[in-house]
Amino acid sequence: MDEAMIAARLQRKIAHDSDGAATLGDFAVLGDGHAGLTFGFTVRPAAGGQDQRYVLKLAPPGVTRRGNTDVYRQTPLLRALHGAGLPVPDVPFASATEDELGTPYIVMECLPGRSFLVWEPQDGFDLAPANVERIWRSAAAVLARLHGFDWRTALPDWEAPRPLADELAYWPPILAKAQEAKWLRLGSRLGEALARHPPDTGPVGLFHGDYQPGNVMYDATPDGLAVTGVIDWELSGIGAQALDLGWLSMMADRRCWHDGWQPHSTLGPEELLEEYVAAGGTRMRDLGWFQALACYRLGSISCLNVRLHRTGRREDPIWERFAPSIEVMFERGLELCAAPAR
Repeated sequence: MDEAMIAARLQRKIAHDSDGAATLGDFAVLGDGHAGLTFGFTVRPAAGGQDQRYVLKLAPPGVTRRGNTDVYRQTPLLRALHGAGLPVPDVPFASATEDELGTPYIVMECLPGRSFLVWEPQDGFDLAPANVERIWRSAAAVLARLHGFDWRTALPDWEAPRPLADELAYWPPILAKAQEAKWLRLGSRLGEALARHPPDTGPVGLFHGDYQPGNVMYDATPDGLAVTGVIDWELSGIGAQALDLGWLSMMADRRCWHDGWQPHSTLGPEELLEEYVAAGGTRMRDLGWFQALACYRLGSISCLNVRLHRTGRREDPIWERFAPSIEVMFERGLELCAAPAR
């Protein structure tokens, strides 16, 4: 979609809703996190008053709206979480149709602070080990709060719980997009290893799907960094909540990453679990299996995104930097599958 066209349509929406009393300002693509059709903008009251900053996410035009391409499905979830006092952005307006902006969209309040991109944090983050540890511990603690959300009462019709068998079955077609034969071979072996010994599902409830410090906003306070909210809920659902702990563990585990693409991390999976439990989360079993599943999921996603980049269908050089870790990720997953359950 043309950026100028999106801005013009959004301006008409703002003018209509405010009876001409507000205008659009500072409309621009947001690049952090490589989040696709994501823009920042300001609503400026014409008669004075405080500007309000927002984030716009668009559904990709012409793509089937399912899972992470159905951006509007986040709307009832974020509104329910925000209404429950949990740290997520509110959603002032959104649309499931193409009438207003040419594709479904969601507009969220812009939270203060910045996310912590674990491989290359933005300038300004203090990377002393004690500070990095606090970032990871606060992320684990906030995850426990989110997992305590009463989805059965607040969102009974939002989404049916997803069985682990369905989760495993989702990824082989994604993995099949791998351009390198070794990636496909190792990923297929990992998928088979995971399917041979599936664990008990454990606690079932809301999961984020991509939970890690890169999707947590941190802002400076007199006492240090504080979490202001959790963003990017495209992969969320109802299912095994250990999916999030396995993913967080994978992101922190330096053995999952190539030497040239190491995360800034000071904690291991056991320490993250302890922090999660101390914040009120359930002590979960079989986290090695769920971390291996995270390696399988992200490895498969990376295979697809490397292909899209290299073929010019969706260019993003970040995936060339991910590419050397795909083999490492699959091998680490196979190692975890072979280890005793924990």
